[in-house]
Amino acid sequence: MTLNTQISSMRVDGVLFDKDGTLFDFGATWNTWAAGAIRELAQDQPDLMERIAQALEFDLLETRFHPTSPIIAETNREAAERLVRVLPGQSVEEIEHFLMHSSTDAPLAPAVPLTPFLQGLSARGLKLGVMTNDTEFGARSHLRTAGIEGHFDFIAGFDSGHGAKPDPDPLLAFAREMQLAPARVVMVGDSAHDLVAGRAAGMQTVGVLTGMAGRDELSALADVVLPDIGHLPAWIVA
Repeated sequence: MTLNTQISSMRVDGVLFDKDGTLFDFGATWNTWAAGAIRELAQDQPDLMERIAQALEFDLLETRFHPTSPIIAETNREAAERLVRVLPGQSVEEIEHFLMHSSTDAPLAPAVPLTPFLQGLSARGLKLGVMTNDTEFGARSHLRTAGIEGHFDFIAGFDSGHGAKPDPDPLLAFAREMQLAPARVVMVGDSAHDLVAGRAAGMQTVGVLTGMAGRDELSALADVVLPDIGHLPAWIVA
């Protein structure tokens, strides 16, 4: 199959990725960071560490988020609003600032080798974007650390002025700025928030299993559920 034939038969013209749990394996990246952040916020006070962990639905013994933790898909602001209830004397803004800046040191674990993966998609003429419920600052920091920021035509966080998932508006902003029909865009994500937003935007939806959600949770909202984003190119031209 020639490249021109591949392009003419592709399902989509643009791919919009979630970040955490999609480009980067969620557990390998965020469980370690969260354990350290909880310790720092609690100043090593065991009782306070436990209260913070409960607010985040994080298992201190197993050092991992519970699959039901709302933090997996929420924005930094929503996480800060949960934490302020157990951190007297701190403001939502102070906690949000801490989360934003400390998260830049998270030990990123790419779901696949990202540079060749993204180069391959770009070579097919696809527009590429990232829409995360993290901050745009955090998103750009992580993408820059991974050496892939320049591969994306669009990068947005919940604070970029387009809204947050599961609202479809930030997804539609990608389609609008790239001049793509929403139906010719695929939203790729690891959570129900990603896929609900994609469906509401009139986009195709692909779920991946590198986050905390299982196949059963994602399959009702996705056109297909893949083990990881590495399987996406074959689906695009299938």
